[in-house]
Amino acid sequence: MTKHYLTYLSEIIANHWDKPALTNYGEEQEYTFGELAHEILRLHTLFRLLGIRRGDKIALSGRNSANWAVAYLAIEAYGAVVVSILQDFKAADIRHLVEHSDSKLMFVGPYVWKDLQAEELPTLSAVIALQDFSLIRGDQEAEHVFSVWANEFQKEFPAESIQPEDIHFETDPDELCLINYTSGSMGSPKGVMLNARSLSNNIETGMDFLPAPVGGTVVSILPMAHMFGQICEFLYPLCSGCHIYFLVKTPTPTILLKALQAVQPYEVVMVPLVIEKIYKKNIATRISSGAIRLFWKAPVIGSIIRKKVKETLNKSFGGQIRYFLLGGAALSPEVEDCLLDIHFPLTVGYGMTECGPLIGGNHPSKFKARSCGRPVLNTEVKIDEPNEQGIGEILVKGENVMLGYYKNASATRAAFTADGWMRTGDLGYIDKHQNIFLKGRNKTMILGSSGQNIYPEEIEDKLNNLEGVSESIVVEREGKLVGLVFPDEQATKGKALEEIERLMKENLAKLNKLIPGYSQVSEIEIKEEPFEKTPKKSIKRFLYK
Repeated sequence: MTKHYLTYLSEIIANHWDKPALTNYGEEQEYTFGELAHEILRLHTLFRLLGIRRGDKIALSGRNSANWAVAYLAIEAYGAVVVSILQDFKAADIRHLVEHSDSKLMFVGPYVWKDLQAEELPTLSAVIALQDFSLIRGDQEAEHVFSVWANEFQKEFPAESIQPEDIHFETDPDELCLINYTSGSMGSPKGVMLNARSLSNNIETGMDFLPAPVGGTVVSILPMAHMFGQICEFLYPLCSGCHIYFLVKTPTPTILLKALQAVQPYEVVMVPLVIEKIYKKNIATRISSGAIRLFWKAPVIGSIIRKKVKETLNKSFGGQIRYFLLGGAALSPEVEDCLLDIHFPLTVGYGMTECGPLIGGNHPSKFKARSCGRPVLNTEVKIDEPNEQGIGEILVKGENVMLGYYKNASATRAAFTADGWMRTGDLGYIDKHQNIFLKGRNKTMILGSSGQNIYPEEIEDKLNNLEGVSESIVVEREGKLVGLVFPDEQATKGKALEEIERLMKENLAKLNKLIPGYSQVSEIEIKEEPFEKTPKKSIKRFLYK
């Protein structure tokens, strides 16, 4: 049976009381594990004074920060429900999700509040600032509570009365503890309901697949409102005794690399788009030169070259990387092959919010090229109605699977089979070693005129590796395949539109030589703006036809 993650946290707090736990990178705010426990208990006093009960919903929206983490843990350790809302949603959408979730309180960061403050938030009795947990907006009762909060906390926990051995956080593992909204839709939003058992299973998977060094460091890069970042850069390392650094400002490439080199994390978690850009800019041009390409696979000289490339890449990420974890989208085969050639500690995971989020994963030493790991702990994965190639929809059952969608019974019913397996909507197959291989989304598969299944993602992988292509998607128009391309701004800088169009015609010819006849692309259309992305940086395919 999976151990409750709050029990792990309580033990780490007790054993590492004076060690650093949470830090805002580049700022003075920092919490030791003991100070984290103190803040959690302080917020519990506030919740009691405000009349919050177990199971009540509390919204949380703001950029990554130490106080975001504190608020999250305080809500869950109290037995309330975190309503996690991405900070980049529009203000009207955030208001809608606050109302839809029946939230009674809200913790909000300044980036979100500057636009949200004009919105009516009638369900909330108090809006609390993430910077310092002060009251931003509240009714008369809330104003009174905040005026007496400090004194009440001192009465409940006199100075020096909080001791490491007294910290025991735990809730019912099967009760709802988190609602994570996958979009800001004003229609029928999908609030994924997860319990502590799902989170705990994900955390134990991280501990099992990627053991973390006690006292190790992590840079929190991905939005913590997204489950990939929440588990892999926050909960699993923190419960392992690691020190988390939060990038409180927009993580530009310069800020990110500077932070990684200063913090020297034991793991780096990214979406493929980021490493693909780093590869194109800093690696591809170097290893494609005649001499290096010629000797790349050579036994002696090649090993020296590959070792040098690995050392350079490792150094750029801080020099202490044990695990380089990618997820959220498909990784370019060219980039994957390069990382594996240099023995970089690459591993690719597979998951979705509905599984909190992990479905597949593996240690880098066991990672198989093109796969996305094996089923995680206490999880079954099977293929529904596989075709002659063994490809079908991936189904999941296990402790990590969601309870359903909040106040959306029809979507919940559609997400499960009659015998209780959750439908992922992803197409793939599983090899004899239980490695999971994705072939595309069920909804994006195109049925060719000859009855062949066409997976746009496979074509896009090849198209994205051609000269002058930054990103692409393949769509169907009147029975023909069209490649939509946003050009690589660096590669096409200074070139006239006619030159770029000529390059894309050459790319079209090259592409069609790389793919089967039944999936030939008829034309390439140039897009002037980058494609709109989801929080995990996947292209919003539904916007393009």
